[in-house]
Amino acid sequence: MYHLAKGLYLYATSKEEYSVLLLGLDNAGKTTFHEQVKSLFLPTNPTPKLKTVPTVGQNVSTITLSDMYLKVWDVGGQHSLRKLWQSYYSSCHAIVFVIDSTDIGNGDLENDSSGRLEECRLVLEDVLQNSETEGVPLLILANKQDREDCVEVVKIKEGLVKKVFEGEKGGSIRDSRVLPVSALTGTGVREAVEWVRTRVKWNKEGRPPVMR
Repeated sequence: MYHLAKGLYLYATSKEEYSVLLLGLDNAGKTTFHEQVKSLFLPTNPTPKLKTVPTVGQNVSTITLSDMYLKVWDVGGQHSLRKLWQSYYSSCHAIVFVIDSTDIGNGDLENDSSGRLEECRLVLEDVLQNSETEGVPLLILANKQDREDCVEVVKIKEGLVKKVFEGEKGGSIRDSRVLPVSALTGTGVREAVEWVRTRVKWNKEGRPPVMR
C-alpha cells in the first residue's frame, strides 16, 4: 500500500520537463539572454549577470513554470564548438537561435554581404538541415533591438529568415517565429519563454517530455 501511495503521489506531483537548446554565433548575446531568463524565473538569481564571457562548453539551468520545467542549454557559439551542437539535437524539444541584429549588415542576403550575415545564414541552414532537428519548434531572436544601429525585425524576417527557410537547405516545415529582444535590458525575454512553453507543449507527441 505504501509503494502504491508513493507512486500515486509522485505521479500527481511530477511535471513535464522540456529541453531548450540556445544556439547562435559567438557574441550574439546567448549567455546574456540566458542570464535574464534565470533572473525572471529562478528566485535564487534575482539579478542577471550582464557582464558575461564567451561560453566554452555549456551553461545549463532549469527553470520552473506553472505546468513544466524548462531545461535551458546555453552552448558555446565559437566556430570550434559548433560541431558539438549536433550531439544535443536528438534530446532537445525546442531551439532558440539568437542573432546579433547589429552585426548582419542590412539583413538582406541578396543585397548585402557585410558583417556576419553570410556566416549566420550558413550556421542556421546547418541547424535546419540536420535530420534530428526536423519538426522541432524554432524561435529566432533578433537580439540587441535596444541599439540604434540594429536591423529591424521585419528586415531580418524578409532578408534572412524567409530566404533561409525557402531555400533548398531550409529543411522541412516547422513551427517557427521571429521575435525582437534585448538581452541586455530584458525586453522580450518573458515573451520568448512563453512562446517556447506553448510550442513544446503543442509538439509533445512529436517530442515527448521527460517526467520529473
